Amino acid sequence: MSSSLTGTSALVTGASGGIGAATALSLAGQGASVALVARRKDRLDALVERIQAEGGTALAVEADITDRLQATAAVEQTVAAFGRLDTLVNNAGIMLLGPAESAPVEEWDRMLAINVQGLLYTTHAALPHLLSAAEGDRGTADIINISSLAGRVPIAGSAVYSLTKSGVGSFTEALRQEVTGRHVRVSLIEPGPVATELFTHIRPEILEAGKDAFADAVLLHAEDIAETVTFVVTRPARVVMSELLIRPDASQW
Repeated sequence: MSSSLTGTSALVTGASGGIGAATALSLAGQGASVALVARRKDRLDALVERIQAEGGTALAVEADITDRLQATAAVEQTVAAFGRLDTLVNNAGIMLLGPAESAPVEEWDRMLAINVQGLLYTTHAALPHLLSAAEGDRGTADIINISSLAGRVPIAGSAVYSLTKSGVGSFTEALRQEVTGRHVRVSLIEPGPVATELFTHIRPEILEAGKDAFADAVLLHAEDIAETVTFVVTRPARVVMSELLIRPDASQW
């Protein structure tokens, strides 16, 4: 790494497992104080203990970021604990697949709430603190939005999930243009299929219907994405990595 994150703080949403937990561990390993934000407090507490045992600093923040007040409170609790906010990783998300024609509309509501509204609420609350941090000693701050290959390459059965992720991409680029002159870097990371519990939220009949597509698939690991996040935020202040698409080897997607 070209620089250390010692003396900085980060907030990671969806930190109770998968990419979020791996990212929190990676950032803490580089010296950042990390706020872990999710709804499953028991998992957050266990991760805090692990980070502290490895010599890092972490804070468990139980919050549902689809509630604007809770998202704002999570940011404020982070700043109160660490005195600053240098990095926001908008990782929380859900993938509910299936044909649009027969989809339970409640699934669409959940994806829009978590993948879009939660990201917007957290970003809005964090921006003043990130802009302030960018004026300080490092001369930069970061927003990392975890999107998906589905936001760039929609496929049948992913209509609304792809909609949410393509929307995240559009928001990321527009926001980058707004704040890049004030040294807040805004980056989009688009992973292909990752071996996490994201698939467990899909209805069993949809999983069964699509099992052949993933039968021999090579999947990325959560740590692959976490290492990418850490790479992005440890670049020199002059370097903005605005978009990264990450596919697994021999991917058909």
